[in-house]
Amino acid sequence: QVQLVESGGGLVQAGGSLRLSCAASGSIFSINAMGWYRQAPGKQRELVATITSAGTTNYSDSVKGRFTISRDNAKNTVHLQMNVLKPEDTAVYYCNYNARLTAWGRIYEYWGQGTQVTVSS
Repeated sequence: QVQLVESGGGLVQAGGSLRLSCAASGSIFSINAMGWYRQAPGKQRELVATITSAGTTNYSDSVKGRFTISRDNAKNTVHLQMNVLKPEDTAVYYCNYNARLTAWGRIYEYWGQGTQVTVSS
């Protein structure tokens, strides 16, 4: 069974930085897209950034230029470097994988349990 575990969240002042990481446990054949999403209180979960297996990245307009997503395919991990954090970045951040468990199997979607990021003004 595949599980994703996030780390790196916490409390930071506005203008500061945090680095989130997500690691997968379990047997994975390959991972297509990896991504980070976030959900603030009272709001819907929204896309933050994604990265394909080829390294193509996509960012929401609200974080473009401040956040950087990266992946380590050998370790099945994805990272989110967050700089110049703003109070509006406060949310629970979730990692997301689209992965195959076997060479010819279907693609499954996995979510981490979430890590809290709080940015104080």
